[in-house]
Amino acid sequence: MSDLVAIVFQDEATAFEMRAELVKMQKEYLIQMEDAVVVTKEADGKTKLHQAVNLTAAGAVGGGFWGMLIGLVFLNPLLGAAAGAASGAIAGRLSDIGINDKMMKELAESFKPGTAALFVLVKKVTADKVLERLKHYAGRGTVFKTSLDRDDEAALRQALEGM
Repeated sequence: MSDLVAIVFQDEATAFEMRAELVKMQKEYLIQMEDAVVVTKEADGKTKLHQAVNLTAAGAVGGGFWGMLIGLVFLNPLLGAAAGAASGAIAGRLSDIGINDKMMKELAESFKPGTAALFVLVKKVTADKVLERLKHYAGRGTVFKTSLDRDDEAALRQALEGM
């Protein structure tokens, strides 16, 4: 089972920086994330989700490949590629894997304009090593929401908030 962690920052740059650090740790097999999304709240009050994976683009590429392959069978690869890319893009756009977009937008409504949050869905983690690397962000973020057990949440708060 995965755990959800949401951390609020006073600026967007720190949220993107921490997500990049978590991606580095994932490449080092210290953490396994299912999803990592930065949610920003603009000065005009609008919220924007910055997904780690663009499903629309991935769907278009995959659909284009399969469409071209099917188009080759029917001697019209360009038409097949175009139709496949369009249907793949639509399918990717309608897909919602990982963290629920609606939930993130609803939580972001309570944020102040100009702030950002990092939502991470964690599958596995080497807690001691990850927390040590996150101490660099101490005092820069606040744990907003989590599904961790009390001890793990307390350790995360200690690393990020210095409590």
